[in-house]
Parts: sequence; structure tokens; C-alpha cells
Amino acid sequence: MVETPLSRTQRIELLPQTAPDTPMGQLLRKFWHPIALSQDVPAGQARPLRVLSEDLTIYRGASGKAYLVAGRCAHRCSVLHTGWVQEEQIQCMYHGWTYDGTGLCIDIPAEKQPRSKPIRIAGYPVREYAGLLFAYLGSGEAPEFDLPKKDVFDDPARLVLAKKEVWDCNWFQQIENSMDAVHLNFAHHWGAVGQFGSRITGAGNIPDLDYEETSSGIRQIATRSKDNVRISDWTFPNNNHVVAPGPEKDDPWAHISAWPVPVDDHSTMRFTLYSIDERDPDKIEELRSRYDLDYDPAHHSERLFAGDVSGVSEPGLISVQDYVAVRGQGVIFDRSQENLSTSDAGVVFLRRIFLRELEALREGLPTKHWQKLKQAVHLKAPPKQAAE
Repeated sequence: MVETPLSRTQRIELLPQTAPDTPMGQLLRKFWHPIALSQDVPAGQARPLRVLSEDLTIYRGASGKAYLVAGRCAHRCSVLHTGWVQEEQIQCMYHGWTYDGTGLCIDIPAEKQPRSKPIRIAGYPVREYAGLLFAYLGSGEAPEFDLPKKDVFDDPARLVLAKKEVWDCNWFQQIENSMDAVHLNFAHHWGAVGQFGSRITGAGNIPDLDYEETSSGIRQIATRSKDNVRISDWTFPNNNHVVAPGPEKDDPWAHISAWPVPVDDHSTMRFTLYSIDERDPDKIEELRSRYDLDYDPAHHSERLFAGDVSGVSEPGLISVQDYVAVRGQGVIFDRSQENLSTSDAGVVFLRRIFLRELEALREGLPTKHWQKLKQAVHLKAPPKQAAE
């Protein structure tokens, strides 16, 4: 049977969707995604988790290993996170049905006859990396845990900080923002101009833009002058790796790796890693405080949209400016109302790649085998700014 071609509007409407039965939901489930901060799941405890439009249970066993299983018990469908973690298993508080980390029911205390067929709920692989818990929510064998990794987060001599925010808008408009280098000249001068806005954009020159598809994603090059060339190493499907100045003028520049991960179609968990070349214990503690890891602009939406950015720290200001710009598009951006220009070359490039991958899925063809770059992209501070 020949598939009827989709109209442009129908194709664009696929982009923000995340449920398992949608093309984008199926595409996203081919990759590892961060789902929680490591520190938020203590040993012996369970937490509810909604990610990619699924309600799940994340727990950490007595050994310290983390597990991700379905959100409800198979018996009477009570939520599992209210149960007990016993060694490496989780037991439902309603009738004691117990599951291992793969989702297999291994004990039914009140059952007098053994079941002829095993009972199983969903269970997903989990990996821990750089202060984050990652999961693979697809079917079949998980891919190699390779794409999320960066050399600067594997270096034990560097300080690595992890942050989580939850924004009340769709994930796709957030990755489109990553492919829009021009917004730095405007959005990051809104409310107040911090280190990021002033030192990245310099005198305010609109950048020349260049985009290249790589084995892992997209390389974005924004050239504002011969001494101000900024490279973004974006990894498919939702990670952006850049460098940015620290909170204070004399602080070292940080490598920043950020993932907007869909909670569902209407909200997004934003996980950010900061890798900083700092070895002085006293300065490390100062930097932990300056990066204001608990700040989330979505908690202050009304005040921010009124233009009040008073008391916001430098790292918080970056999030605030992106949040106001992206959330200002609505919870789900209506792309039929937009008027793109030449400065949106990165957005167009990004959408073209996603629509290509979604079309391959629709036609039953293999999608691209995305793999880590053989050689890491050298991201550095523009020479002029680094010498200030």
C-alpha cells in the first residue's frame, strides 16, 4: 500500500509530538535521554517520573544502581513509587506484588497458585553519567551509550555541575532556539546585559551563519568577526554543547551541554551540565554557589514576563532570557503563523533533518545511524574575549 504524501502543515505538526504512538515519539525512543539528577534519587527510594508522555517509576536499589520501570503495578494499577524498595526490587504498597529492575513480577504474596505465564511491566535500561541518570525508552537492545558523552565531562580534573529545570512549553521550540545564533544579539540583551550577552555578541554584530550536518548532529558556526567565531556542537536529537563565560569576569569559561527532554507535549525537563577547568577547592565552592543550580525561571514566570529580572544571577539570567523568548511563543508554537527570514537558516536546517528522519520512519526505511564524532570539536572562547 502506497502512503499518501503528507502536506507541509501535517509534516510540521509532527515535530512537537512525543507519545509512543507518534512518529516523533518513535524517533526519540531510539536514543538515550537524561531523565533525572542523580542526587534526586537516593538509594532505597522511588520517585514518580513522567518523560516522553509516559508515567514511570524510577528507583535506586540498595546497591546504588538505578532502575526505571512502569508507573503502575500490573495488579490493580496503583502507582508503584509509593511502594517499598527492597534490595534491588520494588514492592507495591497495595498488595505486595514485587518487581525486579527489568519489570518482571517476581513475587505475588497472596497468590496460592503459581502463574502459568510470567507477569511483566515495562522496564528500561538506565545509565549514570556526570551527575545525571539517562534512560533508553525504546524497544529492543539499547544503542551504545556514546552520543551523550563529551571528553570535557569525562575529565576527572574538571569541575562538573548538573542542573535541572522544568519549563511549561514544548521541547521542539527549545532545540530550535539552539540553532538560532542571531537571538543572542537581542534576547540575551533583554532585561539586563550580563557576561554572556556582552562577551559573546561583542559590539552587537549580526553573525554570518554556517551549518553542517555531522555524524552526530549539526555544527553551527556563527562568525561575528575574525576574532569572534562561535561554534555550537549540537548532537541529535536534543543536545547542544557550547562554551560560555563564567558568572564573573575573571571566572573560567565553561563547557555547557544542555538537553531539553520532553515530559510530554506541553512541558520539558531541561538538563544542563557545566564543565569548568577549576582545581582550587575554595574557588570550586564559590563557583557552585555562583551557578545558582536551584534557580528555575518557570517558577517566576509572571514576574519575568512583566520585565522584572531583579535579583537574578548571571547564569539565571541566561535561562531567563531564553525562557521568556521560547515560552513567549506559547506552550506549543504554531509554526503556521511564522514568517521565516534568512537569519533562520539554522531552524530550517534542523527541521529539514528531523522531517527527513520522520519520513524514513513513515516509509519503513532505516533512519540515520547517528554516532559520536571521531574527533571532538574544539570549542573555545573567542580570542578577543578570552584575553580581556
